[in-house]
Amino acid sequence: MSIEIKAPTFPESVADGTVATWHKQPGEACAADELIVDIETDKVVLEVVAPADGVLASIIKGEGETVLSEEVLAIFEAGAVASAAPAAATAVAAEVTTTDAEKIGPAARKLIDENNLDASKIKGTGKNGGITKEDVQNYISNPSAAAPVAAAAPAPAAKPASAVVVNVPAGDRVEKRVPMTRLRATIAKRLVEAQQTAAMLTTYNEVNMKPVMDLRKQYKDLFEKVHGGTRLGFMSFFVKAATEALKRFPAVNASIDGNDMVYHGYQDIGVAVSTERGLMVPVLRDTDSMSLADVEATIADFGKRGRDGKLGMDDMQGGTFTITNGGVFGSLMSTPILNPPQTAILGMHKIQDRPMAVNGQVVILPMMYLALSYDHRMIDGKEAVQFLVTIKDLLEDPARLLLEV
Repeated sequence: MSIEIKAPTFPESVADGTVATWHKQPGEACAADELIVDIETDKVVLEVVAPADGVLASIIKGEGETVLSEEVLAIFEAGAVASAAPAAATAVAAEVTTTDAEKIGPAARKLIDENNLDASKIKGTGKNGGITKEDVQNYISNPSAAAPVAAAAPAPAAKPASAVVVNVPAGDRVEKRVPMTRLRATIAKRLVEAQQTAAMLTTYNEVNMKPVMDLRKQYKDLFEKVHGGTRLGFMSFFVKAATEALKRFPAVNASIDGNDMVYHGYQDIGVAVSTERGLMVPVLRDTDSMSLADVEATIADFGKRGRDGKLGMDDMQGGTFTITNGGVFGSLMSTPILNPPQTAILGMHKIQDRPMAVNGQVVILPMMYLALSYDHRMIDGKEAVQFLVTIKDLLEDPARLLLEV
């Protein structure tokens, strides 16, 4: 029975998508729920799986083509069997006549061309020794392991994975033009839009992290044991402190819609997550009702799914406030850019020991700079400063988070 493989139903905020990678080719057998194709949108990569056991009959939309919501991508034959029997009769001839180019899938070939790689050095794990996209990615991440025969040559240091890896030969003045992914283009558009439309201003403060660090050191092992392996980090304290501050300063929790100011009676806090494809901001819903363990477990889940490319659109829809942590990369101070239509974003930074004056004495304390960027059209300077001071006060005396004072 023939079945049309269609693109997922996109939400109203997503107009179309792009066929990123076909994981199956015409004639290949597929098991039910096995991944067939990835569709890249402005926000996430959506996976389309096989509806049943069968064979992918034909591909209608190739890699790189634009697709609309529920548009037909391919034709699938449910219950069919891959043409293994005819192929077996000519297996020897096919093995002899198959060229290197035929053994490389289109997604793998694209990755090889983009990175100027030698296909002969990449070990193929696909059918008949074919090179898959995963083989190329593994080779880029660890070329010495992927090509043991080339051990005589010095192996280059493994590079951290990124959305696009560009290898430029040493000594050559080479330029390489690589098109933006849809996600990167959307990030660029939104950041420019935020700077052009908002009256953006940033206020700074610094917080003594010693009370939170002492609390975490004292209870982290017990916390992890009681909450089923969930680790106690710093982000949960910041989320809860920001939640309390948002309740006290509703304008910071609001958004602008045309000429209207929309005040939200709930706190949905987006947490910026860096992934191989770019920056994503999944949202913690109703943080006022979440415990520290709930926050930490949800953020850990966001991070894992972000690295695996499993974050869905529902995870990133909405949000009334955003927290970004450049400190994990060593940033000492920065000016975060608003995430429209939100009116404020909090930037965390690196914890650094610094000499501070305490009761007339010089004391070395672990300090962190905080930055709050806000839309001056909606938020007055007084509110922004008081909001940031509230977060500082709550973090320097964590007991106030429990007492809500």
